[in-house]
Amino acid sequence: MRIKPFQKRYTVPGDKSISHRAVLFGAIAKGKTYIDGFLHGEDCLSTVSCLRQLGVDIQMENESSLVIYGQGVEGLQSPLKPLDVGNSGTTIRLMLGILAGTKVSAVLVGDDSIARRPMSRVVEPLRLMGAQIEGREHGRFTPLTVQGSRLSGTHYNSPIASAQVKSALLLAGLQAEGKTVIRETIHSRNHTEMMLPGFGVEVITNGLEVMVPGKQSLIGTHVKVPGDLSSAAFLWAAALMVPGSRMTVEDVGINPTRTGILDVFVQMGATVEIEQTGVWCNEPIGNVTVYGDDLKGVEIGGTLIPRLIDEIPILAVIAAQANGRTIIRDASELKVKETNRITTTVMELQKIGVNISETEDGMVIEGGNEIQGGMCSSHGDHRIGMALAIAGLAARDGVRVNGAEAIKVSFPSFESIITQLSV
Repeated sequence: MRIKPFQKRYTVPGDKSISHRAVLFGAIAKGKTYIDGFLHGEDCLSTVSCLRQLGVDIQMENESSLVIYGQGVEGLQSPLKPLDVGNSGTTIRLMLGILAGTKVSAVLVGDDSIARRPMSRVVEPLRLMGAQIEGREHGRFTPLTVQGSRLSGTHYNSPIASAQVKSALLLAGLQAEGKTVIRETIHSRNHTEMMLPGFGVEVITNGLEVMVPGKQSLIGTHVKVPGDLSSAAFLWAAALMVPGSRMTVEDVGINPTRTGILDVFVQMGATVEIEQTGVWCNEPIGNVTVYGDDLKGVEIGGTLIPRLIDEIPILAVIAAQANGRTIIRDASELKVKETNRITTTVMELQKIGVNISETEDGMVIEGGNEIQGGMCSSHGDHRIGMALAIAGLAARDGVRVNGAEAIKVSFPSFESIITQLSV
């Protein structure tokens, strides 16, 4: 079902990571917080639902705008039933950081995927600060019970580059006695550090270290959420899968901790044009155009991986069309996403004729072969579902994706856009 070349311009839904943080920070701030461009996807709505259970007044003005009437962190109330985070790892991990230093008692649960995802990476450092968190297998997995308690600041050397871990500790640190310092070995996404000053919080960044003084309060503000670069990646990939095509995504976030995918496009031989048009809440935004034919295989690893970890499934699809071998390494973090994205990506792409093999920390793709097409499954993972759909644009017999409803987690309009490209 190969499609004709196209030249298109789109906007994409609001950034998922930034939407989560905007509503969480607004909920613990004092006064009104206005959010424009909020991602009306299932994960972010899980965050809204949990906060409402904690007594936060959140009013949706429309699908992408909302108002939060914050009462400060002391205004949070113990919920009457467990907080269900659905499929959202960001919700549960950042919520642990917020609740750890409050007077709230709460139980946090999620879906089957959340039940398999490791929580000790957040629970253990929070316990070092004095947090009282219990759960299955000593807090390694949900359900988790949090009893808010008095916290002390900490110096923590994070063994993994995880924005969720870093953000949870920073949020706990805001309520702690003394200062909290987190040091990473590789820079992870910095949306928390970028957004908190807009809520009146002092954050000090020094190289791989970020520090917050304790006992700080947030003040309500106005947050404008940029388009999600991770969602845009699938549209840019569509252009690269269909020779002669060109795709521009407008008002998309171009935070350097997220733009690794664009660097790889250039390494593969694509043309990437970036026009920065502004800064929203300390986040650079712009219009990004991608096009190019005759792509070549590349090697991806090291410090680049945290800057494109969510885009690896779609990179594997593009690599299947490129000439030569692509090697992806140092990506073990993919094993603890919504699915084991190494195994799932390899297994599903093999079904449609891609020459791809799994390694201990990544995958190897032999490019230049025709994608056959066929039946695949998203395994309930939105990024796997979108990657397979994009593969279908260049497949001989098309690709049918079972479980495509998972895509609504981050990109509710994806199906209609891909349908437009296919006409």
